[in-house]
Amino acid sequence: MKFVEKPLGSLAKNMPNNYKSEQEQIIGSLEGPIVVTGANGFIGSHLLSQIQKVRDDAHGTYNLNRGWRTQAFELKKMHSTPTLEQMNSLLEEIRPKTIFNLAAHGAYSFQSDAKRIFEINLTAVVSLAAWASANGSTLIQAGSSSEYGTNCAGPKEEERCEPNSVYAVSKLAATNYLTNVADANLRFAVLRLYSVYGPGEDYRRLFPQIILQGLNSEFPPFAEEENSRDFLYVDDAVSAFMTVALAAQEKKFKGVLNIGSGVKTSMKRLATFVGAEFGLSKAPKFGEFSRSWDLRDWYSNSSKAEIEISWTPRIEISQGLSSMREWYETAGNYDYLHEPSRDQNDSCEPLIQISAVIACYKDAEAIPVMHSRMKNVLESLEINYEIIFVNDGSPDDTIEVIEEISRKDSHVIGVTHARNFGSQAAFLSGMRESKGENIVLLDGDLQDPPELIAEFWKLKNQGFDVIYGRRVDREAPFFMKIAYKAFYKVFQLVAPFSIPRDAGDFSLMSRQVVDTILQMPERDLFIRAQRAYVGFNQTGVDYVRPERMFGKTTNNLSKNFGWATKGVLAVSRAPLTALSAFSMALFVLSLIAILIQIISKIVAPSIAPEGFVSVSVLILGLGSLNLLAISIVGEYVGRILEEVKRRPRFVRRSITSRGDTNLYGDGEFHKDE
Repeated sequence: MKFVEKPLGSLAKNMPNNYKSEQEQIIGSLEGPIVVTGANGFIGSHLLSQIQKVRDDAHGTYNLNRGWRTQAFELKKMHSTPTLEQMNSLLEEIRPKTIFNLAAHGAYSFQSDAKRIFEINLTAVVSLAAWASANGSTLIQAGSSSEYGTNCAGPKEEERCEPNSVYAVSKLAATNYLTNVADANLRFAVLRLYSVYGPGEDYRRLFPQIILQGLNSEFPPFAEEENSRDFLYVDDAVSAFMTVALAAQEKKFKGVLNIGSGVKTSMKRLATFVGAEFGLSKAPKFGEFSRSWDLRDWYSNSSKAEIEISWTPRIEISQGLSSMREWYETAGNYDYLHEPSRDQNDSCEPLIQISAVIACYKDAEAIPVMHSRMKNVLESLEINYEIIFVNDGSPDDTIEVIEEISRKDSHVIGVTHARNFGSQAAFLSGMRESKGENIVLLDGDLQDPPELIAEFWKLKNQGFDVIYGRRVDREAPFFMKIAYKAFYKVFQLVAPFSIPRDAGDFSLMSRQVVDTILQMPERDLFIRAQRAYVGFNQTGVDYVRPERMFGKTTNNLSKNFGWATKGVLAVSRAPLTALSAFSMALFVLSLIAILIQIISKIVAPSIAPEGFVSVSVLILGLGSLNLLAISIVGEYVGRILEEVKRRPRFVRRSITSRGDTNLYGDGEFHKDE
């Protein structure tokens, strides 16, 4: 592969000379500051990139991490806004006059969480519309041609919509809100985009696969040859966003527009363009795959956009293909045709369905066995995954073992703490590092059997957000079994919310649940309590917890007592309430005892005790009660002290990936938060 030395611009080649100047003039005319949400997504990154080349008051937002497009398109002023509260705070800080909302979720088959789809695609739109209306800003919403659903063959904007997916329903709901419910003074427009393609698309999409296979002198697999789509080059889509923003700002347009090429391109016709671009002589293959939501003909009627805002697409497929090819042949860009590495992964387009987070302390012998068993289970599920071993300051050769495994398996990541912070901190650290749509927590000593994850996954696909392992029995001394049972009974009794009995940290949680837990500000987490507290749909899977396969347990009676105390204090004020009730009972009993003493002295002076025994018992009893009260109150005060100090719950020493360990040297407070 021969690469050109300098990166090319994003605009397609062979365009009229005035195209770029026209776009720059429109960008310069927009009211600022400008905010582009979902700026690390495909279209959002192109939009922000072109705006930032003209002006310096444009900002971008992303959900969880910046993603690889931030670097690929040299994006600046990127802000993390994983919650609506953080988004609103950013808006108050920047005070944008133009908002392009391209944040979305659910367009990919692996983005199946309906709650998250509606939170991002509808709830966030309602919030943005309210802010824009209150502050006199213009809101441009990225809609979708999916809103038309089965009525997808050249519909006009006013025709009926027949959405046939959760994603389509959520996008249509947002459009209906803006057109029928939002403040009448809101300046807005909705662009129903068709099949946008171009540099920086997700590597699994059709056009990146066309480029990848074409550069290897092959055709990619196509759908049925007569299936048609409306392919729109990304620069034309960006042009539509900027043009309609200016029209909405000047109050020349308000409403919904179809944005597509207006050309019905069959797979057979597309293959002809591909063959011509790459000089392919082989015959393409059609009908090798199909998807449940695929429809026969899916193309636009974009005449309204031409009439209302004078926008027309200018880039034909042959031009778009050629420009894409040149972009990917630019040095460094070819790698984007393959699965991005972890640090390139785009949180808006997650590649991983399960992240297994494994807390390790003195588990060097167990880690290779855990890896082998975990890999077998996850691969049998036929899903994308990552395995994160968190070395919580282990004094053995755990780091070397993880390096060796990650060198052979790119799915394996190692996180090493600067010292031992405890299993809860280890899980928290791994959860923050994870990129999966679902997260599994396990201890590294193999007492949590990874084979149970297959059962977890079945229940996840039935709609459960949390699936935990329920220890119906354990291989342990009889006394310890009784003690564990007693703890969970007390734990369940004192908690003000439902806590499953005999459920440890071993569990599978959806990304939404994990994100909710990660946002909790408390320093001293007790994950199984926080997991129960957040609610959602939860269920358990029974299993027998075995003994450690290697070495001796690091637990003892003292640690378990401290663990039990930590758990109770994490969920309840019951000890304080019980102490108050006990104190009141003793006070009443003391009054009764004093009354009995007085009556006895009056009625029968000879039988009244001399007082030594009574006084001794009272002193010892009340003294013990005072010490107990002070210790209980002290535990709560100690927790308050830890919260007030706000020290990081863990400090990382290094990150290991693909066999390489790089010093990290920070805690949980990341630079981009």
